[in-house]
Amino acid sequence: MWIARPLLLVGAPLAVLLTVASPLVADGLRLEPVSDPVVKAECGACHLVYPAGLLPARSWRAMTANLTNHFGDNAALDAATTAHIAAYLAAHAADADGRTSKTMRRLPPEVTPARITELPWWTRRHERKDRVAPATLARNGARFRGDCKACHEDAERGWFDDD
Repeated sequence: MWIARPLLLVGAPLAVLLTVASPLVADGLRLEPVSDPVVKAECGACHLVYPAGLLPARSWRAMTANLTNHFGDNAALDAATTAHIAAYLAAHAADADGRTSKTMRRLPPEVTPARITELPWWTRRHERKDRVAPATLARNGARFRGDCKACHEDAERGWFDDD
């Protein structure tokens, strides 16, 4: 019986912690939010400041290489600002420093997605549950399929918990 008590003292609080924390980890996605003021100001002037961990570095490099046609808009910046943003996004990307984010699952290395909605991870999490059905998007006020803030109010903070 003396063995059970120490385990209970350690095990019970740990079990409570895991029970409380597990929905946040298992059912959602937590990414580092953008902390760079230049990236926040320039990207956030037009849309949600998407956490860099949503896409691989190759996607961010491709996107910042063609800002004159940024999803149909001209978002061109001076060369120094563009280089700064590209470097920040690549350094904090889903595959930065050899790590592999949850968002990279099942993404072939030769594929360079231009949109988060092109990621196999995103498709599995959203389309299988009709979360991006036109009626659902309209009900939440989403302007497009990748309008994360419409359903995930803490998206800019890097929190994409399931609702």
